[in-house]
Amino acid sequence: MNYVNIGGPIALGILGAVLAFAVSDIIEGVDLTAIGYILIVGALIWLLLGLVFNSRGRSVSTAEHRTQTPTGEHIERETREG
Repeated sequence: MNYVNIGGPIALGILGAVLAFAVSDIIEGVDLTAIGYILIVGALIWLLLGLVFNSRGRSVSTAEHRTQTPTGEHIERETREG
């Protein structure tokens, strides 16, 4: 089963938003607003890369086997995700 783990990018984006918009402290030599924006951009890149790489690995193959029986046709389908 393929899925995208979005918890990390969301947490990073929230941390970046807090630093960019909610923190008004001044630390000498550190621009917290810029660090917040950098974290938001990093979260977006992380989320997009996760979506792209996880969607590539998805494939579904279906095999169908038909057999004639005296009472009619029997169809057997097998689906595999991989």
